[in-house]
Amino acid sequence: MRILLFLGTNLAVIMLLSVVFSLLGIDNLLAENGVDLDLNALLIYSAIIGFSGSFISLFLSKIMAKKSMGVHVIEQPANPTEKWLVETVAFQARQAGIGMPEVGIFNSAAPNAFATGWNKNKALVAVSSGLLQAMTQDEVEAVLGHEVSHVANGDMVTLTLIQGVVNTFVVFLSRVIGHVVDRVVFKVERGHGPAFWIVSLAAQFILGILASMIVAWFSRHREFRADEGGANLAGRQKMVNALRRLQQGQQESLPDEMAAFGISGGKMAELFASHPPLEKRIEALQQG
Repeated sequence: MRILLFLGTNLAVIMLLSVVFSLLGIDNLLAENGVDLDLNALLIYSAIIGFSGSFISLFLSKIMAKKSMGVHVIEQPANPTEKWLVETVAFQARQAGIGMPEVGIFNSAAPNAFATGWNKNKALVAVSSGLLQAMTQDEVEAVLGHEVSHVANGDMVTLTLIQGVVNTFVVFLSRVIGHVVDRVVFKVERGHGPAFWIVSLAAQFILGILASMIVAWFSRHREFRADEGGANLAGRQKMVNALRRLQQGQQESLPDEMAAFGISGGKMAELFASHPPLEKRIEALQQG
């Protein structure tokens, strides 16, 4: 879930920045002598937009997650379950060497959990009501350990840097495509016509979606590390049991965006999936 929110916010921000820059005429500065594309200026321009999009998405990640998921942050535990959640996360955070995250619950029938935030000492860990109902306390403890490990590993920051680099190349290539179409197809000889930024924005949107496969690959890779972290914090067997519980839930065909760890779909869907197959994760834990 946090990956989808991050990617969606990132794509929206870079599209907005691109439109604003185009309206301000900054794109026209990329045409060296009014004719050739200034690649050095374009690279700087692309990096500004690309990294701005990823860092703005990072800083908004916790706010967006709270708003979009309707997370109830536990400030004062109202029942034994909330008290146990806060105490468990606090204990795991101390073990992982990070500051105490905010702990929250959101209403969803599907078993789900996520951790997000721009700073490992000011993160948010949230679980769904469905996860609390579907899992035993030991299994929930393992899920919390998995999420705390994401925070301790600095996965959101690393993801932001990777997304920034990917964004830079997306913006760069989209402007090159727009320039070529403007010159070759529409025969614009000097400066840039309307086709340049229309084609550039269209290419940027398409390339941005394709580039998300790179981010998804990183996301899948980091899940194994977070599983190992969850096993260290809560116990290896608890982590395996939690994944097996989610594997049983796949029989109900939970969609990827609402499943805490599971994915489904064909080969193309796997390229965009943020989580590897549960059987591979269970196997990796058992071999660890």
